[in-house]
Amino acid sequence: MKVLIAGGGRLGDQAAQLLTATSHQVTVIDQRRARLEELGDAPYRLVHGDACEPKILETAGALNADLLLAATGEDEDNLVIALLAKRQFGVGRTLARINDPGNAWLFDERWGVDVALPAEASLISLIEEATGATDTVGLIRLAAAGVSVIETHLDEDSAAVRTTPGGLSLPGGTVVGAVVRDGKPVVPGNDYRFAPGDTVLVVTTTATAADIRAAFQRPTQ
Repeated sequence: MKVLIAGGGRLGDQAAQLLTATSHQVTVIDQRRARLEELGDAPYRLVHGDACEPKILETAGALNADLLLAATGEDEDNLVIALLAKRQFGVGRTLARINDPGNAWLFDERWGVDVALPAEASLISLIEEATGATDTVGLIRLAAAGVSVIETHLDEDSAAVRTTPGGLSLPGGTVVGAVVRDGKPVVPGNDYRFAPGDTVLVVTTTATAADIRAAFQRPTQ
C-alpha cells in the first residue's frame, strides 16, 4: 500500500515507522527543514513542503496513493489536506488527526475525511484503521538498542495455534518474550502451546511485523 503522511512530528514519524515495518511504501511531507534533517535516517521517503499545496501533494505521490494520514498540529491544515487528497487526487482512504476536540464535528466526509482520529487515539488504533491488519502490529522500537517489540494476536485459524515456541520458524535474533492469555501475562516455557485468544509479544533485532505475521498467521487467501 502506498501511504502519504502529512506532518513529520512524533505521530507522523511513529506511524511511518510502523507502516514501513509492515512493508508499506510511505512518504512523509513536512515543511520544516530542521525536522526533515532530524528524520534524515528514516526508512521512509521524505518530501519538503506544505501539504496544503496541491503541487506538493502531487510531488509526494498523491495521484497513486492508497491512503493519506493528515497528522499536522493544525486542524485547519488537516482538513484542507484531507479534502485535497480525496477530491482532487482521489485517494482511496483518508485519516485526519483532531487536535482540538471542539473541531471534531468538522471531520467527516464533507471535508474528505474517512476516519477522524481523536488526539487521544492510540497509535495501534491508527495503524489498524489505516491498514485493516489487526492481527500483527509493531508496538515499539527501542532505537538505541536496535530492538523491536511486535504483537500478534492468535485466533483459531492462526498457524501457531497448538504449536510450541520451539516449533516456530522465527528469524534469527527473535524470541517470544511473553504471552497474554485470559488477561494474564506469562513467559512461555518450551512445553507451552499457543491457543486461540493468545496475544504474543515478540522481541526482535531483525524481524519486521510482516516476518512475525508469516511465522504466526496463515497467508491471506
